Amino acid sequence: MTSTSEARPARRSAGDWFRNQLSNIAPFLTLLFLVAFFSFASSSFLSFGNLQNILQQVSITAIIAVGLTFVILTAEIDLSVASVANATGIVVAFFTLQDASVNIANIPLAGGFAIILAIATCLTLGGITALGVTRIGIPSFIMTLAMLQICDGISAMLVRGQIAYAVPSLVATLGSGSIFGIPWLIIVAALALMIGHVVLTYTRFGRYVYMVGGNREAAEYSGVNVKLIITAVLMISAFCSGLAGMLGVAYFGSAQQNEFGTYLLDAIAAVVVGGTSLFGGRGGIGNTIIGLFVLGVLNNGLDHINIDSFLKILIRGLILLAALIINIYAERLRVSRSASH
Repeated sequence: MTSTSEARPARRSAGDWFRNQLSNIAPFLTLLFLVAFFSFASSSFLSFGNLQNILQQVSITAIIAVGLTFVILTAEIDLSVASVANATGIVVAFFTLQDASVNIANIPLAGGFAIILAIATCLTLGGITALGVTRIGIPSFIMTLAMLQICDGISAMLVRGQIAYAVPSLVATLGSGSIFGIPWLIIVAALALMIGHVVLTYTRFGRYVYMVGGNREAAEYSGVNVKLIITAVLMISAFCSGLAGMLGVAYFGSAQQNEFGTYLLDAIAAVVVGGTSLFGGRGGIGNTIIGLFVLGVLNNGLDHINIDSFLKILIRGLILLAALIINIYAERLRVSRSASH
């Protein structure tokens, strides 16, 4: 009798651990499966050169996803990240001297001023979003949807359908240059992920971000300034998007309308597929890194097996749907377990 009664709590504990870690285990197993599948399906997939390709392909998404992780951890959403990136990239090109063949009435400035104005632009856009969410009370879903349109309008007004190519030398180096054979873009993305992880894990601000997302009322009763935390994460998201936008223009070699159109879904998918809860309070940069690798391996691997490009879009959508289902299911298990204790 004694041994049976001691065994029951152990089984319950293992089950609780599995349910609690479901949102972390599923993305990791998905990544292992994708790597094994594409390594078997394509002889050119598993190589150091291709690993560098994957890292470079996900770098811009990674920078955007760092800021978006902060926002989603507070149970908010930012649908304007791709448009802020696009507008900021166009702003830095607008204030850079362009070739005479570029038909844009821009204002050339010294490289440093162009970068400062671009950073000021993305921070201003983030500040306006934060003002709408925290002071006026507009839901972040609607407010960032409006900001998406505003940024698209700014991009259209500045380039008017034209394409600019030149950016300041510092931006060009970080976006398209390399050091010791490693692209600067990968290094910047790695630094952004590392800084994001350190802030979320080892600082008081990071703990407040989790508290706000986990239980907003409890956070307020504990003395946390919830509006200030939400303002900060929206500003961080805008800054990360702006940084990605500037480097993206250098990486693509041009600044034009709708250049970052796919990055909204990619960034949200990276955060959610990695296991960060859409309900806030659970997840982090480690999950986002797994999500980035899942998307990067999936996109790169599908190219290696020459699959139909339309089918590739469908598969990505199905992977995102599966991640959303797991996300919702894991949250229900957690709530159910909390209610039973």
